[in-house]
Amino acid sequence: MPRIYTTASLAPHSEISITGSAANHIGRVLRLKAGDELTLFNGQGGEYSATLTTIERQMVCALVGEFNPRECESPLNITLAQGVSRGERMDYTLQKSVELGVTRIIPLITERCGVKLDAKRAEKRLQHWQGVIISACEQCGRNRLPEILPLTSLTHWLSQPDSTAARWVLHHRAAHSMRQLAAPAGEVSLLIGPEGGLSRREIESAIQHGFQAVQFGPRILRTETAGVATLAAIQTHWGDLG
Repeated sequence: MPRIYTTASLAPHSEISITGSAANHIGRVLRLKAGDELTLFNGQGGEYSATLTTIERQMVCALVGEFNPRECESPLNITLAQGVSRGERMDYTLQKSVELGVTRIIPLITERCGVKLDAKRAEKRLQHWQGVIISACEQCGRNRLPEILPLTSLTHWLSQPDSTAARWVLHHRAAHSMRQLAAPAGEVSLLIGPEGGLSRREIESAIQHGFQAVQFGPRILRTETAGVATLAAIQTHWGDLG
């Protein structure tokens, strides 16, 4: 059954209107018709059954049914601080991170970041990334949207107060592997470099700000692989996978 995110207030036995990209997805992509059933969620927890009543070009109306409190959020609160990569690579990282239960995503500009964005393009890119996150939630069954913060520099982010005890930066020459790490106490901050990796200065700065350098095996991973693989390992060891 199709799952659709909406910003509308949802309540059993109410009728709502859905506009914008969600309406287009329902009518033109999924080609649903009046009388078809779907699931709605608005990111506030749980989901609702619904039946389409009207399909128009710019708007879709639905009758909201019963509330289902179902949740599939990870027991871990995971922040992924990801060096921005180009186009589909960044989209892939976001999509798979959502599927793997990430709580918060912080897109970072670093020394070797190959993406240059002015304020206008950064805002447009952030809106695009938000759409990727919504689509991933619709697909994987999550009813709460992971938070994505505005684009910022690694230097600025590291300067912010952070009480998270488990803070790890992936570095292929680190002395410690993930197998040697202690179980995180509910929260993890994970720092991943962009396509060119983090510079030595950036890694040293992260360590000075309380991060522990961690290596993830003998092979160097691409940026779009590193975060996803590490999240999967974290969730398998201490979260809800496996």
